Amino acid sequence: MESPPETPIRSHTAGCCGGVPTASPCGCGCGSGTPAAEVAGASAAPIPPIPRVGSDWSRADRWGEIRVRWGVRRMRYAVEPGLYAIGQPTPASPVFVSANYKLSFDHLRRALAGIDGWILVLDTRGVNVWCAAGKGTFGTAELVERIRLTHLDEFVSHRELIAPQLGATGVAAHRVREASGFRVLYGPVRARDIPAFLAAGRRATPEMRRVRFDLRDRLAVVPVELGAWGKYTVPVAAALFVLSGLHRGGFSGPSLFGSGSRAAGLVLAALLGGAVLTPAFLPWLPGRAFTVKGATLGAVIAIGAIALGWLPIHAPHQRADAAGWLLMLPAISGFVAMNYTGASTFTSLSGVKREMRYAIPAQITAAAAGLGLWIVARFLR
Repeated sequence: MESPPETPIRSHTAGCCGGVPTASPCGCGCGSGTPAAEVAGASAAPIPPIPRVGSDWSRADRWGEIRVRWGVRRMRYAVEPGLYAIGQPTPASPVFVSANYKLSFDHLRRALAGIDGWILVLDTRGVNVWCAAGKGTFGTAELVERIRLTHLDEFVSHRELIAPQLGATGVAAHRVREASGFRVLYGPVRARDIPAFLAAGRRATPEMRRVRFDLRDRLAVVPVELGAWGKYTVPVAAALFVLSGLHRGGFSGPSLFGSGSRAAGLVLAALLGGAVLTPAFLPWLPGRAFTVKGATLGAVIAIGAIALGWLPIHAPHQRADAAGWLLMLPAISGFVAMNYTGASTFTSLSGVKREMRYAIPAQITAAAAGLGLWIVARFLR
């Protein structure tokens, strides 16, 4: 039987607009008119025509991944919730469940190369599967509602859904079955293991179930962290650079090239300590709290600067300056590192809340005291 003619169509982003196609932002951080993918055509279906997507990534898809990795339009990188076809699916083809975060959707369709199937995309407000499951948007109610809205039972002859394992915390399989008649199977942790999962009779090996968080995984979110905190840290570094010219006699321009450059460099070093070195050395840093891990690196940076003579401690004003940095650098790197908890498998929601309750007041106090000492040092010269 011939496949339907390929008619180029586009799928609009409408993550928080109830699935209504729109080309304008919908006001809650996920709608922008971003295409779902390079859509190849529409499969024949009674209500309504189903967009068919390919498994190959276009140049726009790759550029979109680079941009979102750096946090550019991160909360607007979404596809329209609904039902999609990949390959030439039949009523017996498997149904894969995904979030409407475009990068999650793209990784899934790339993993399905050569597989005929259906992709049921939930409205997760443009958030990835794991985080959305924790927030409840990749959840039981949304899954049941999306099955109803897409008339999924009219497209498939079976009653089985393959959901990502990392979404299991948000989906109660027994309730989905009671409400919709569809049975939920949990696939492997990583989309790339789906072909092997299907070949094994939809059974996951222990290795497929294992959640890894190796160096590559930990560093994957570094660009986002640098982008998020760099826009605050760079102005702070610039401000300290200028303020370094203050002294008892007024303002000294030449001091900017000495103490000013040092101040800006230390602030940026603290950012790198919290956003880059903490995830890189996460398993080996002391303490369970990310604040402690990041603060440890901040202290190491400060002590290293003293040991190398970059922060001299011979005169009283130099000792006050060094003491200020010994307080400020751990506070900065500890705060940046603490925000990494949302990307880690090392933490829990209750643990993060408890850490923040104690850490934030301590960080504010240390940073304020350190800044005070640093300012006093300017007038002791």
